Amino acid sequence: MSKETNELRSNGRTKAVPDAKDRMLLRLLSQDATASYADLGERIHLSPPAVHERVKRLKRDGYIKATVALLDGEKIGRPLLSFIHVDTSGWGAKSPMRALAELDEVEEIHTVTGDTCVVLKVRMPGTQALEDLLARIYKIDGVKGTRSYVVLSTYLERGPS
Repeated sequence: MSKETNELRSNGRTKAVPDAKDRMLLRLLSQDATASYADLGERIHLSPPAVHERVKRLKRDGYIKATVALLDGEKIGRPLLSFIHVDTSGWGAKSPMRALAELDEVEEIHTVTGDTCVVLKVRMPGTQALEDLLARIYKIDGVKGTRSYVVLSTYLERGPS
């Protein structure tokens, strides 16, 4: 393997540290995961096969966890984006976390520091659906309270660069 494809150590089990081209490739893929290897190669000055090898390695080593579609909440009938702060009995309580993960409307769950235990990202069809979801959250054993923040508009959404 040439240095252009970020050569690995001989045992094959050691994860390569992403170099500048890998980081640029990850940034480009986070913006458009459907870009062709040829297009990506042009932008980072590598051949399509070299880009393909890098993407395979980045997936294998866990830098790329999944390739997903970023859906338009408005068009799929869930225009109301909200963040719900959930207070639970005990920090990082496992039972409430499992129950929250079972709620289909929940897109993300984060344990956090500060004045709350858990932050949920949800998309809903409207305020009544949000109210219904909050009622279901309150029924979960270990949930002590919630605070909801409704998004009015989004100026930027992107992954890490």
